[in-house]
Amino acid sequence: MAIAVGMIETLGFPAVVEAADAMVKAARVTLVGYEKIGSGRVTVIVRGDVSEVQASVAAGVDNVKRVNGGQVLSTHIIARPHENLEFVLPIRYTEAVEQFRESVSGIRPYGR
Repeated sequence: MAIAVGMIETLGFPAVVEAADAMVKAARVTLVGYEKIGSGRVTVIVRGDVSEVQASVAAGVDNVKRVNGGQVLSTHIIARPHENLEFVLPIRYTEAVEQFRESVSGIRPYGR
């Protein structure tokens, strides 16, 4: 299974919360975090199977429209990101989200 990273950047925190909620409800993905960029820009990051991440990002974009003043600034999906990215950028599964990863995949991570 190819693991992908999906990102949605919004203007405003309420919009990113709406996007994140829609993303995890629409597909079998794990929300791995968010980044406050500044000037009201916030990016939410999910991981999962490529097709699930695609469906998740599409649902997130659609739901941002429900927020008064919510605006999608950018979206991007990276299929099979290089492992070096996980150690430098905030896209890695952490212990805090591991329980959700297990419930999404039904597979326990290696070594557990």
